[in-house]
Amino acid sequence: MDGLSVESMTTETWARRRRRARQLAERHTFAGELLRLYEALLDVQEPAFLKARDERPEPGRLAAYAAGRIMGEVAEATITAGPPPLAAAVRDRLRDAEPAEFVSRWLAGERQDAVDEYLARAAAGPVLEALGPAAGDACSRGLAEGGCPRCGGLPQLSYLTDAGETLVSGPRMLLCCRCGESWIHQRMTCAGCGEHATSKLPIFADAERFPHLRADACEQCRRYLITIDLRKEPEAVPVVDELVALPLDLYVKERGFTKIVPNLMAIG
Repeated sequence: MDGLSVESMTTETWARRRRRARQLAERHTFAGELLRLYEALLDVQEPAFLKARDERPEPGRLAAYAAGRIMGEVAEATITAGPPPLAAAVRDRLRDAEPAEFVSRWLAGERQDAVDEYLARAAAGPVLEALGPAAGDACSRGLAEGGCPRCGGLPQLSYLTDAGETLVSGPRMLLCCRCGESWIHQRMTCAGCGEHATSKLPIFADAERFPHLRADACEQCRRYLITIDLRKEPEAVPVVDELVALPLDLYVKERGFTKIVPNLMAIG
């Protein structure tokens, strides 16, 4: 949730995500199509968040709420602004599917088809963010050991913050793939399995193209996640900047590592 509470998460939060998507689209043309789709989704998710914050849907009915009130608009945005293959897949998938089942499986931490998961995440995400602490009641908390303290979800990414003091390092934060909650995690420790031997934790980076991004991998569990360094790029919005790390994702995957969890656009 960009590290903010529900109470402080106003329209400015969504505006920051939108501005950052536009900045990155201009800077990284290879991600332009992806970021245009993301921006279109923000136009659906922001009003969905605000409405859910006011209506406070019951956690037990979140799947039906997200599927019935938001997924249709997510599909429309995807068909209008998304890559043609994804647009076609979404159109075909919703022709005879039960959308609430996609969301239910996502909340339960069950694996499913990439298109189903995309629709579920895009529709449920703003509602879970709006519920704040109550989001955990809608999710399976047993999804990941050492996962999100609110909902049990897997870490989507990590980000490094500025402590604001000379010679003092800010904490390393993990961001939940499901509810958007952030929590502190030890720096040189794998977010997937807890491995802390430095020799087994390779870091992959491209300082010239992506000075504030890197991939933190683990040779023990063969997984990795993208880390965003806010000290090097204060304007970065972690959930947005991770979308342009595709070249790093491909490089690390070629070396046999798997992302702890793919992002909203199924990258990883």
